Amino acid sequence: MRGNQTNGRGADSPRSRQASSQADIAINSLVDAIRHGLLEPGERLVEVELAQKFGVSRTPIREALRQLEVEGLVVHLPRLGAVVRSLDYAEVMELYEMRAVLEGTAARLAARAASEVEIVELSALNNEMANAGEDTTAVYDLNREFHLTLLDAAKNRFLTKAMASLQKTLLILGPSTLAERERADEAVAEHEALLDALRRRDGAAAETIMRAHIEAAHRRRMRQLRFRARGDQEEWAL
Repeated sequence: MRGNQTNGRGADSPRSRQASSQADIAINSLVDAIRHGLLEPGERLVEVELAQKFGVSRTPIREALRQLEVEGLVVHLPRLGAVVRSLDYAEVMELYEMRAVLEGTAARLAARAASEVEIVELSALNNEMANAGEDTTAVYDLNREFHLTLLDAAKNRFLTKAMASLQKTLLILGPSTLAERERADEAVAEHEALLDALRRRDGAAAETIMRAHIEAAHRRRMRQLRFRARGDQEEWAL
């Protein structure tokens, strides 16, 4: 029965699965590099260089770049080709404004809907974050898990979908402001205030605290971007 034979080329063939796996590796590698600032806004994305760097062929790199362009992390510029997308001042402002609205809403809903188990888990994550010391990667991962757990506790699928889209664009900004120890300590204290509101089931307070938390991150981010721009100008002057 010829129609049922795949000859290794069917949708679920080993070759197909391998191609899919390589594409996933390429996408995850590119996203991680952007997240950690290894690929900066405006940086060219050369297929052959990326293939060598991530240990895959050029085809999955090309597919990954196409997918990341759809998701808004990569753009194509005349005479340059694919580059990491840059965000202007207005876009950064708008992103953080929306983040404050969405995560503030998540905090308010979580105060009503979170189970005791979820609140205990949030507390445990924040304690781990407080004890992570100078391990900035652990601080970042724990903070991300804290916010994702809170979002799950809000129990609103449409809110979760909106946040996923926003978080993807925020990756373009590069390394987290939590790389600064002072900001990490502030974030732990702000999380603890939020936890207190969740335990009291005070939705209004939880939303206010979360909005203030995001606004504090926004202020630190803008300062970080100003320093980066100043450094670029000094380098150009040299």
